[in-house]
Amino acid sequence: MDLQLNGKTALVTGASRGIGLAVVRALTAAGVRVVAAARRTTPELVATGAHPVVVDLSDPAGADRLVGQALAELGGLDILVNNVGGGDGGLSGGFLELTDAQWAQVVDLNFFATVRVTRAAMPALLATRGAIINVSSISARLPHSGPVPYTTAKAALTAFGKALVHEFGPRGVRVNTVSPGPVRTDMWQSPTGYGAELAASMGVPQADLMAGLPAATGMLLERLIEPAEVAAFTAYLASPLAAAITGADHVIDGGAIKTA
Repeated sequence: MDLQLNGKTALVTGASRGIGLAVVRALTAAGVRVVAAARRTTPELVATGAHPVVVDLSDPAGADRLVGQALAELGGLDILVNNVGGGDGGLSGGFLELTDAQWAQVVDLNFFATVRVTRAAMPALLATRGAIINVSSISARLPHSGPVPYTTAKAALTAFGKALVHEFGPRGVRVNTVSPGPVRTDMWQSPTGYGAELAASMGVPQADLMAGLPAATGMLLERLIEPAEVAAFTAYLASPLAAAITGADHVIDGGAIKTA
């Protein structure tokens, strides 16, 4: 399918691995010139042909610096994909064990980083009548399904997209949210990630936790979601083919959420 994106420009955050890397691959394959932001550059990211920018978006000054570099490289901006997030490691304990510092770190990375990047990029997106896609999680709808600071931050991110389109939709900027269920990323697969910590707290091997995760989360698939599947839909939402789609939270969860 021709997404009619050839020659468009995009900024993708959290781009070095997982969903972010898959989004960069999908957009560059469609002919988009991409600035890819991450805390570190990887060979896989360089191989996409995107222009990598090393930035720590937990630094409040990082957003303005990133957008400035993106506009200098691209000359304008049609698409913003806010994928930066994570920071869920070390949060497998209960609510009473979590400190203010842990809350602040997780909320800053999963919510405020997107607020800051969006604010910095909005003038350029207004000029092109562009598109914003925020990557949230079904944890926003199922807040018991993960560490409470993480799920709370994702719920704020989903609400942010709804509020943003109310203000800027009449001025031509589309805003959509993509909320995946469990995706085959380092969050679950890394030996030092949330999946490993959760398995250890349950006293089960990580491989067993992973094998049972789809059924445990109510998915109707017998596997995790692949990053490329989330990326393909994200690229579609960024394209002119989705010109009438805005202000929505799109769940990609393999049927885990059973409500309408």
